[in-house]
Amino acid sequence: MGTTQLDTVPEPKYWHLKTVLSEALDSDFAVGEILPNERELAARFGVARATLRQALEQLELEGRLQRRRGVGTTVAPPRVGVDVGTSQHGWPGATGDSWQPLDCTSAVPPAAVARMLDGDFDDEVHTVRRIRVSHGQPVAAELLYVPVASVPDLAAIEAPSGAARARSVLRELQRLGMDGQDRAVELGSARADDAKELDRLPGAPVLVVTTRYFAEGRTAAVSVATYRADTCRLTFGDSGDLEISHHTQERRAS
Repeated sequence: MGTTQLDTVPEPKYWHLKTVLSEALDSDFAVGEILPNERELAARFGVARATLRQALEQLELEGRLQRRRGVGTTVAPPRVGVDVGTSQHGWPGATGDSWQPLDCTSAVPPAAVARMLDGDFDDEVHTVRRIRVSHGQPVAAELLYVPVASVPDLAAIEAPSGAARARSVLRELQRLGMDGQDRAVELGSARADDAKELDRLPGAPVLVVTTRYFAEGRTAAVSVATYRADTCRLTFGDSGDLEISHHTQERRAS
């Protein structure tokens, strides 16, 4: 093949610096160690601070670095593989579910969710807020939208607010016979509320997993789960184990 126009484009300076920094992280720094400030790093590698920032942002996106409030930039631990395959997943809240319910409110869902639920845009739904923790750190935050029609007996149950009401919604949802589910993943930016739950800065890169649960010929619930892109890689295998990997090293933990 002939030479394309892209073949003649030189490698951006920040990209080369990112490679050099990545090698330095492996050889000179330990997991959790705080990096020197930008001025020191720029002087060490002989680059402008703007170039350094671009390289650091790319390393953060790739999960090699973490920016922590009040701490600074630290070397990130290995990414945690989180199973999001459908074969081992039933209704939210079923046995083996690793999510922790935090709260439940009644509110009008976002327009995109209302469309998936085939409801009116001004219909309120039960909105269950949950969090997922792995190896002692929060890795994902979820909003589960459940139409009133999916849990018709909830009104007859004494269900207070907060986590107790969330658990009541989840129990009632499991009374339905699931027909199936579908799932989509996309890259996004952390909203302020998600960032707070996940101990990230607003706008940090996240992976957004949207799941539709089907029952009785309709969409019975919609889950929008936000995963930390800096610490998580999503797995879709049949195993329910966590996969922990970093470069070429890999191990499994139940």
